[in-house]
Amino acid sequence: MTEAMIRNKPGMASVKDMPLLQDGPPPGGFAPVRYARRISNTGPSAMAMFLAVSGAFAWGMYQVGQGNKIRRALKEEKYAARRTILPILQAEEDERFVSEWKKYLEYEADVMKDVPGWKVGENVYNSGRWMPPATGELRPD
Repeated sequence: MTEAMIRNKPGMASVKDMPLLQDGPPPGGFAPVRYARRISNTGPSAMAMFLAVSGAFAWGMYQVGQGNKIRRALKEEKYAARRTILPILQAEEDERFVSEWKKYLEYEADVMKDVPGWKVGENVYNSGRWMPPATGELRPD
């Protein structure tokens, strides 16, 4: 668009002939500028948020309880398996102990053969009670 069309002045010879057109506010003025802080009141209410958080917490605690039940059942299964296999393990250990004890008595008889009055396998403490050795080895090397 040309200036002639905008200002309704056909055939202007110079720019100086153009009438002044000053920019200004629209009729009725500009809208007021918002400078105050306005917090929108849209969104969930405090009660809705409280109920949502409470529900999420309750669901989480329920899930923790279910996990505890599963963990407890697995632990009980493990202990039941251990209780079941314990007699077998004890029998193996007793068998190992008897064979080691026989080896020990043979060794004691060999070492103490020159000592008069020595009885192989006799308790030197005279307590009358049999006590298993404190370690798995009968004689330390």
